Amino acid sequence: MSVRVLVVDDQGVVRAGFAAVIDAEEDMTVVGEAGDGAGAVRLAGELAPDVVVMDVRMPDLDGIAATRIITGRENAPRILVLTTFDLDAYVFDALRAGASGFLLKDVHAAELLRGIRVVAAGDSVLAPSATRRLIGHYASGAGPASRSGSGPRELGSLTRRERYVLTLVASGLDDAEIAGQLGITVGTVKTHVNALLHKLGLRDRVQATILAYDLGLARPNLPGTLI
Repeated sequence: MSVRVLVVDDQGVVRAGFAAVIDAEEDMTVVGEAGDGAGAVRLAGELAPDVVVMDVRMPDLDGIAATRIITGRENAPRILVLTTFDLDAYVFDALRAGASGFLLKDVHAAELLRGIRVVAAGDSVLAPSATRRLIGHYASGAGPASRSGSGPRELGSLTRRERYVLTLVASGLDDAEIAGQLGITVGTVKTHVNALLHKLGLRDRVQATILAYDLGLARPNLPGTLI
């Protein structure tokens, strides 16, 4: 089944280039293109894409605002944000708005296509520089403010193992690495991850990572610890 993609960028040449690369893949179909955030919001509702490839800097309604509106809807598509500007505010704002991925526009075509497939499958993808900035800001205390209180009520519904898996996800380990560390199968890891995402009402690993740092369940440069 083909992944339905909506391409959003205010530069026509860039938009057409991305669309051509994506549409050339047998497992992907570009169902529409938009030149601004308002168009993205409208077409996301009309065309029901699986993934929206979203530019950040656009006139009128920017990509961050459009992402927030789109992901706030029921059965929302996944958002993969692409930008020329590797700025901290863009990384944080895009992820908090509900984006499942953040890549730079100079990414190789193969990496862009991989990113679309990853977010379409329900996972998340971040450019290495974005990951370094996110973790670096939490390490310096300059990251987004933590939530007040002890965290979402649902956190108490996690099993001890699920809570530990959450810290490992936040440390950047993939399923195979978590499986190796815990001595369990990759399938079991996926079960734990899916369970904790469901219980916490999160879409993907990006949101889980942000939540883990916000609540102090994970710390930069430290392995996952049981809390």
